[in-house]
Formats: sequence, structure tokens, C-alpha cells
Amino acid sequence: WLQDTFDVPLVIQMTDDEKFLWKDLTIEETNKLAHENAKDIIACGFDKDKTFIFSDVEYISESTEFYKMMCKIQKLVTFNQVKGIFGFTDSDSIGKISFPAIQATPSFSSAFPQIFNGKKDVPCLIPCAIDQDPYFRMTRDVAPRLGLLKPALLHSTFFPALQGAHGKMSASDPNSSIFLTDSDEQIKTKINKYAFSGGKPTEEEHRKYGGNCDIDVSYQYLTFFMEDDDKLADIKSRYSSGKMLTGELKQELTNVLQKLVGEHRERRLNVTDDIVNEYMKSRKLKFEY
Repeated sequence: WLQDTFDVPLVIQMTDDEKFLWKDLTIEETNKLAHENAKDIIACGFDKDKTFIFSDVEYISESTEFYKMMCKIQKLVTFNQVKGIFGFTDSDSIGKISFPAIQATPSFSSAFPQIFNGKKDVPCLIPCAIDQDPYFRMTRDVAPRLGLLKPALLHSTFFPALQGAHGKMSASDPNSSIFLTDSDEQIKTKINKYAFSGGKPTEEEHRKYGGNCDIDVSYQYLTFFMEDDDKLADIKSRYSSGKMLTGELKQELTNVLQKLVGEHRERRLNVTDDIVNEYMKSRKLKFEY
């Protein structure tokens, strides 16, 4: 939506180096995962002529300007600062300590001369999850000292875990999440079995007192995925009044997610390695700067 609305270049950073530094994986494995994740991203429908997806491991090795900018940031951020921001300790590897500068670097257009023709004053908007905010607060702090524009941030909220708003979706807990690779049957089972309900213990009580949409995970997910606002408002009214039961609400979510995930699954099947390479090739996009 942002790409269509603003008609601007989109640069997507795949932090395979971060995963290598934090996880018990080889760098070859994390690089392969980055390419697989790129397929998921491409299947969302991003315009190839306006999108550059890059792996840190691959792009840093070939881009002098990216590396220069990274070094400039590293020089201006102290170990004491990153300890305070990220909670690093003396036992953390120097790779972890230097990584924030790598994530900060794409905030500046000069890191991508092939796209922005060497311009240093192109504003940057970064859509990101709220847990990434510390990286970009650091970036905004260092930008004036580099003589560059501060990036602007657009924070997204976490999807709650299926078990309730006390947690977030996690790849390490398959029962907390709906995956883009889940089958229709898996989606249905997860929602019916694990999605936390805001309904009452018995049908009689639910009919009398209604459900609580504020804590009902199925309803919360519909606020993200159901595009028909009038239908969503009707569901909220019916569920809150007790006219709609928990099972019916879960079925509404099941229908929406099975369609959404199924369509994405079909598009992803058409994303070949060659297509991924086209998106990840360092190149000029269809913009003039």
C-alpha cells in the first residue's frame, strides 16, 4: 500500500548476518533463509521495477558506498551507547555490538548510489515493528552528526499470540502462530484449538452477557485482515451482544485466513530462484534522481 500510494523506491534489508550472530546457524544457512524469506515478500506483490531486496551478507561485500556509510556510523556510536540501548554485556561478541550500525545504514540514500544517483538528501520512511525502534532511535541520533536527514518511522503493532494478548506470534512456538505455509486444515485446527476466546463459559451465559472483543483473539485478527469495515462492525455488535457464538466468530476468521494464506501460497509457488535474483540484483530502479 505504501509503495502504491507514494510511488517511491522500496529497499528491503534481509538481515541474514544478524540471524547468524544471534542464532545457532551457519552463515550459509541464514543466507539461504534470507532468499526463502524473499520469496514470501515477493509473493505479497511488490513491484520489481520499484523494489530492491538485499542480503546484508551479499550486498556489503559488493557495495563500497554502503560499507563507507556503515563505517561512519560505527565511528560515531560508542560501545557504552549500544550497551545502554541494547543491553549488550562484556560477554557478547563484537559482531553483535557492531550490528546496529549495519541495520542503521540503509536509512541513508547514499548507501544505494545505483538507486538514488549518489544523492544524500532523499528522505527515508521506515515501516517496522515496535521492537526495532531502538535501532532507529540510535540512527536518528547519529544522523545530524553525519549531516544527513533523520529517518521517519512508521511503527506496526505485533499480532497477539493465538493464546492471547499477553504474548506475540513466535516462530519458535508453532501453536502460537498462523504461518504462511500452513494448510487450510492446519489453519482451521489452530484457530479452533488455540485462539483465545472472549466468550462466556456456557452458551446460556454468552447469549445473555455477550463476548468481549477486546480480549478475543479471533476478533483481534479480523481487525487486521477483514477489509469490509461494515461487516467487521456487524460482527463486533453481534458477538458483544451474544447473538454470535465463539465458534461462529472463529469460523469467520478461518474463512478469511484460509483465503488470504491460500492466495499467498499460490503466488509463492510462482516465485522462482531466478525471480528472487532479479529482485536482489543491485541495479537502477525506475526512478530518476
